[in-house]
Amino acid sequence: MLNKQQMVSEETALPGNSYPITVSEPHFVNQSDLLAPPTSGQQEILLGLGCFWGAERLFWQLEGVVSTSVGYAGGFTHNPTYQQVCTGQTGHTEVVRVVFDPSILPLEALLKTFWESHDPTQGMRQGNDLGTQYRSAIYTFSNEQQSIAESSKQSYQQAMQAARGSEITTEVLPAGEYFYAEDYHQQYLAKNPNGYCGLGGTGVCFPPQ
Repeated sequence: MLNKQQMVSEETALPGNSYPITVSEPHFVNQSDLLAPPTSGQQEILLGLGCFWGAERLFWQLEGVVSTSVGYAGGFTHNPTYQQVCTGQTGHTEVVRVVFDPSILPLEALLKTFWESHDPTQGMRQGNDLGTQYRSAIYTFSNEQQSIAESSKQSYQQAMQAARGSEITTEVLPAGEYFYAEDYHQQYLAKNPNGYCGLGGTGVCFPPQ
């Protein structure tokens, strides 16, 4: 029986698909273009903190966030579908792509929301959601972002150690390819206000900077 909490390798991952998932709708909340690259002065980052339905809602509400979308990153299978990711055989985790204006919302502040909104010590799960697709991750797009993310993780690790004696398992890595999830996943909790959200923080506050 497949252990969904065991990471697959590139050799054992499912083969990819010829065509990517087509995202056809604008952002359901703010009508932004989900496919648009960051413009001058903007940045993007990929954040994995459990089921992406609840995670995305956290970020589109923040001042300084230009756009959000959900998708798959950190794995091996090219152009994966949700059904494939759910098998645990693609290596991907569910992520939110956040496009933001750092002059309004610095990355450090964005990561404060990330850390405080889930439990980053659970390995290949988040609450009752089990599997590699729910692992905690930060995927960065520049050396500066990588440095900020690593420093942020270290700061929160100190707080978690002091409060709970637990070790953060969050991946902090340069971003690979991001694959958009299906239209019905995008801004899911805006379209389905009573939909499932399994997110919950630890109650440990990020240390004042």
